[in-house]
Amino acid sequence: MRAVVTRVRHASVTIDGHLNGKIGRGFLVLLGIAPEDTEAEAVKLADKVCGCRVFDDENGKMNLNLATVGGEILVVSQFTLFADLRSRRPGFTGAARPDVAIPLYEKFMAECTAHGFHVEHGEFGADMQVESCNDGPITLLFDTDQLMGKKK
Repeated sequence: MRAVVTRVRHASVTIDGHLNGKIGRGFLVLLGIAPEDTEAEAVKLADKVCGCRVFDDENGKMNLNLATVGGEILVVSQFTLFADLRSRRPGFTGAARPDVAIPLYEKFMAECTAHGFHVEHGEFGADMQVESCNDGPITLLFDTDQLMGKKK
């Protein structure tokens, strides 16, 4: 699994002209899932994202996590995080098919909710318009291959 996590002042996702999800301060998570990903990876990734300390403390140091600042999470599925970019036209065979990806997408969100966070989301496979006000900007790339110590 891969997640591009951006610290935001606010973010939203719109589908077919209708607001589907909206958060204030928190994380916009673009989530990509590979065919070999597992529930254990969804759990680990959610734990890492939810515990990430990238909000400023009283001394201006990135030392506070999402819970400390009362943050929220907006999760948007992003199969393009597993694009094969060797040619000019990206290939997407490295992304999981919906029968694998949807349950892991939902597991990730359920784990974030279990950590006590309000979670909004897009719609898997939909054409979405995502808006955000990046804060910092702070943007991090999480990869469960790295987090779980997998060899590539």
